[in-house]
Amino acid sequence: MKSQHWDKLSRREFLKLLGAGAATATLAACAPAVPAPQPTSPPPAPSVAPVKPTAPPAPAISIQFWDMVNGPPEYIDTGKKLVEQFNQQSTSAKAVYQSTPWTNWYQTFLTAIGSGTAPDISTGAGYQAVQFYTQGAILEIDDVIADLKSAGKDKDFMPGTLERLQYQGHTVALPWGIDVRIPFYRKDLFDKAGVKPPTTWAEFRAAAKSLTSGNQYGFVMAGASPLGMHLLLALMINNGSGVFGADGKLNMMSDRNSETMTFLSNLVKDGSVHPGSAGFSSDDARKAFATGAAAIMMMDAPAAEKRYPDLGDKVGMLAPLAGPHGDKGTLSWVNNIMLYKQGKNPAATKTFLKWWSENAKPLWTEGHCTQIPARLSIAADPYFQNNPYTKQILEQWIPISKSTGALSSGIFPALNDLEGDGVMITLAQDVLQGKDVKESMLKAEARIKTILKM
Repeated sequence: MKSQHWDKLSRREFLKLLGAGAATATLAACAPAVPAPQPTSPPPAPSVAPVKPTAPPAPAISIQFWDMVNGPPEYIDTGKKLVEQFNQQSTSAKAVYQSTPWTNWYQTFLTAIGSGTAPDISTGAGYQAVQFYTQGAILEIDDVIADLKSAGKDKDFMPGTLERLQYQGHTVALPWGIDVRIPFYRKDLFDKAGVKPPTTWAEFRAAAKSLTSGNQYGFVMAGASPLGMHLLLALMINNGSGVFGADGKLNMMSDRNSETMTFLSNLVKDGSVHPGSAGFSSDDARKAFATGAAAIMMMDAPAAEKRYPDLGDKVGMLAPLAGPHGDKGTLSWVNNIMLYKQGKNPAATKTFLKWWSENAKPLWTEGHCTQIPARLSIAADPYFQNNPYTKQILEQWIPISKSTGALSSGIFPALNDLEGDGVMITLAQDVLQGKDVKESMLKAEARIKTILKM
């Protein structure tokens, strides 16, 4: 159906509407044309500086570390693990571990220094640092000591050990281990003879006589080995003396030293010393002790406890003896860790030195090192405190132990020259063979003067 509105639209109205529409169209056609919108250009990009290529990271500094073999095979394995631990923690320096045997150790280092191939750092013998220091090969570590003192860490070292490694006003190495000589005895032989462990030289002589019967002797020495020399030096220290005086000059013919040699000579005259002692190697003397042919022997400690596993609690350690004048003491070496002047990165090497010193405990607890630790914090570990041998050594023997230069402070090259020559071994053998004490000492003194060019 269509709309009614459109049906009623007249012709005149229709024309009006038509005209209006035409006018509108005409106006639209006459209006100025509006340009069509044009696409706009994107804004210019901000200027950016060209990216420079990043430089590759600097290679890590290499630290060559030579470590002496101070224990069984597991010691070397533990040393390697410690170096790996340092390398994981350090981004700028990496240590390289090299195990170095004691056989021909002096020639090994001397050759390396002479050829310009010395390590950056090494462990070594008690007088090694000072000996090579006088040859211009060792780097002083006074700044390391200053750092330790500022942090209060110098007090973590056994009393006197830092001072013992000083020479001409400089510290030439850092202590890490202590090697000490101590008399051990056969408890079973003492008990059988009804003899109590001696506490003085007089009691020692009496006990040795009481323990001598048939093929059993009160005392045995390894006269043909360094242990024979060590015994003489230990007895001198025990009597408040030494080969050198407080001024570092020769003190061989002092009254105290003469008294010491006479004491040993009297033991021989009593028949209390095993007759093979003058020619015994260390193994020979240890065998005599192990088989019960001798009741007392001076040994390296704490390694001694591991030498006789079959004897168990039949072996004991004597307490320090009082000498004729009440002195107590024995021989020890503060084995150390030193830096070499040939090293190209002393700052990084000193960082490693301090790290190694603070983190060395596994060398004992896992590597079974044969030294006594130089740091109190390590020695406080149950590994040492729960062991009756090491506990006794730490409490009784380490505090009274001294170097070959006992009366003098610090260390000096003559100590190594004396021990390396063998003159004291000859002196021990002469006394053990019953030769005149004074003549034997004068012969030794003459030889020492030649060695030291005095």
